[in-house]
Formats: sequence, C-alpha cells, structure tokens
Amino acid sequence: MTNWKIPALAALAGGLIGSGGTVAWQQAHGDAFAVAHVVAHPDLLSQAIDRYQQGEAKGTVAANRAAILTPFAGAVAGNPQGDVTLVEYYDYNCGYCRASLPMIRQLIAADPRLKVVFRELPILAESSRAAARMSLLAATQGKFNAFHDTLYAGGRVTDETIAAAARSAGVDTSKLAAATPRIDAEIRSNLETAAKLGVNGTPSWVVGDRMLAGALPIEELQRAIAEARPS
Repeated sequence: MTNWKIPALAALAGGLIGSGGTVAWQQAHGDAFAVAHVVAHPDLLSQAIDRYQQGEAKGTVAANRAAILTPFAGAVAGNPQGDVTLVEYYDYNCGYCRASLPMIRQLIAADPRLKVVFRELPILAESSRAAARMSLLAATQGKFNAFHDTLYAGGRVTDETIAAAARSAGVDTSKLAAATPRIDAEIRSNLETAAKLGVNGTPSWVVGDRMLAGALPIEELQRAIAEARPS
C-alpha cells in the first residue's frame, strides 16, 4: 500500500465502496473515509487495482493488437479462423507453462471456434532463448506443435533436449542460421510488447482486451473466452 498515494487510493476505492447513503457520506468526508474503508476491507484494494490494471491493459492491447494477435508463422493451434484468440506468453523453462499445456489442449478440444497463439517470452534462462529459437524455426516449417509438445515432455531444457525435440518433430536445423535474424526480431518484438503490457512473468495471457497472469484454472480462461466472444 505504500506505493499508492492517498488521493489515488481514495479514487480507486471510491468506486467500490457502495451506493446511496454510503456514497453520500464518503463524498462529505473525503479521502479519509475511502482510505479507512480500504484498511477495514483490504479486498477492496485488490479489486480496485485489478480494475485499474484491466483498464490500462485494454488500451495497450488495442494499440498493439497486431503484435499480440498475429502469430509467427505456424506458432498457432486450434482454429486458424477462430472468432476468439487466446494468446499465451510463455517460457520453456516455466513449470507453470508446462503444466498449462494440457489445459490449452482441453480448451481447443472443447471449443472449435478458439484460436490459440503462442508467443515466445524467453526470460528465465539462457536455454530459454535457445529453445525459443528452435521453436520458432519449427514454426516456419509447420512443425511448431510437434516440437512444442515434445520439448515440454522432455524434462529440463538443455541443448540435448532441444536437439532431441527438433529431431523428433522433423525440424531441419540446418536452416537455423539463415532464419535467426527473423527469429530474433520476433523475440525482440515479443519482449517489447510484453513490457508495454506490464507482463513480468509467465505464463501470461491475452483474451480479447483482457490481460491475465499465472497458472489459471480452466474455468477462468473459459469465462474470459466467453466474454470476449462476439455476440
């Protein structure tokens, strides 16, 4: 709470306090009431911050929509013409990303109108970048999903498991050097866009105009997808 100035805190809390006489009382007594109310009900601050962040995210997503939603080559799953796109920013060294893969497959199986775009965000280790490069090379050859699944199933990310996943997926690794400038440009773009979105960990998700973070229950993503679906 120390990062929030009193007027900002009061403004955030004010919209969550209530209606009728309570609002009138708050208007009469000013910031002190709002701050005291948040102290008594700390869940209000979390709700207020979430609403504020979602409002900020909505504008950022809109301003960077192409960089977020347009997949790199074949780094996509589900329905390519789907009416809702779920974007995952992930790192191959992220255990929560690994754990989320079955859920993504379940979402796709249950929703024939869902498109899933995978965005490399190699931030956890040097091996993350090596894995991301090979993954994007696989995407240029139409073998992204085979590589993606195999590398996640291979345990700890090392040069050996990356090479093994590439062999299993049938990736022509001799083309990596020629493709590296394009691949590295994609990684830079993802890092820059993620920074604009305020992403500071993986997995992070974009659905419609919403930002979501962390390993989430499938029901939460399903709700976000339903809310983003055109009526």
